[in-house]
Amino acid sequence: MTFRIDATSSTPPYEQLRTQIAAGAAGGGLPAGTKLPTVRALAEQLGVAANTVARAYRELEADGVVVTEGRRGTFVRSDALSARLDDGLADAFVAGARRAGLTLPEAVRLVEQAWAR
Repeated sequence: MTFRIDATSSTPPYEQLRTQIAAGAAGGGLPAGTKLPTVRALAEQLGVAANTVARAYRELEADGVVVTEGRRGTFVRSDALSARLDDGLADAFVAGARRAGLTLPEAVRLVEQAWAR
C-alpha cells in the first residue's frame, strides 16, 4: 500500500497518514502482520518530518491498530478491527442512529458523507 500526503489539504499530515493506515488495516489493504516502514524511511518517502510519522504511529498504537515491537518495527495488529469493535465503536454509532430515528440506509449515507470529508 502506498501512502500519500496532500500538502494542500486542511487535514494535518499526521492525520492523513493515520487515517490511510487505519483504513488499510480495516479494509484488508494492510493485512494483519504487515510490517510498516520505519518512521525515518516513511518520512523521507512522504517528504514530511519524522515527528509527523511518529505521531501517526503513536496514535494508531493507542487506537489498537498497530503494535510496535522495539527494534523489530511497527506491525498491523492481527486484531486491529476486532479491537475497535470491542471498544463498542459500531455499537455506539448504531445506538445513536436508532435514537435519532434513522433508517439503515440513512445511517450508511451519513457515514459515507463523513468518511469523504
